[in-house]
Amino acid sequence: MSRKKARDYAYKLVFEWLFNKEREEDSPTMNSIFEDSEITMSDKDYIKKVVGGVESYYDDLCDLIRSSSKNFTIERIFRPDLAAILLAAYEMKYMPDIPPAVSISEILDIVKTYSTPDSYVFVNGVLAGIFKQIGGNS
Repeated sequence: MSRKKARDYAYKLVFEWLFNKEREEDSPTMNSIFEDSEITMSDKDYIKKVVGGVESYYDDLCDLIRSSSKNFTIERIFRPDLAAILLAAYEMKYMPDIPPAVSISEILDIVKTYSTPDSYVFVNGVLAGIFKQIGGNS
């Protein structure tokens, strides 16, 4: 399986978590995802790491988002967009092995698939601000 597909699965799990905010090591959704015959052990590790990381560092990630989203509180951000921003922000801040440009590009593809036509511009702007905050060059 590709990292792109694993990221898509992770996005769906983060989106789900935003509604119940409960950590379930063996969530039915994660178990269902892990039944996909194409998913590799590396994909599973990535998904667990990124979803667990978003959950663990949620407050820190929200601080980054707040300072990069003018006139929007976390509560005002459309949940599909917030899930995408959280996932990409986690990767950019805590997974140095993934180039930030890859995180941003692939999450924007997810936003184009699952969110509104206007969301792409908003999410891109917030992620650009986060990238600058964490020391991105460019």
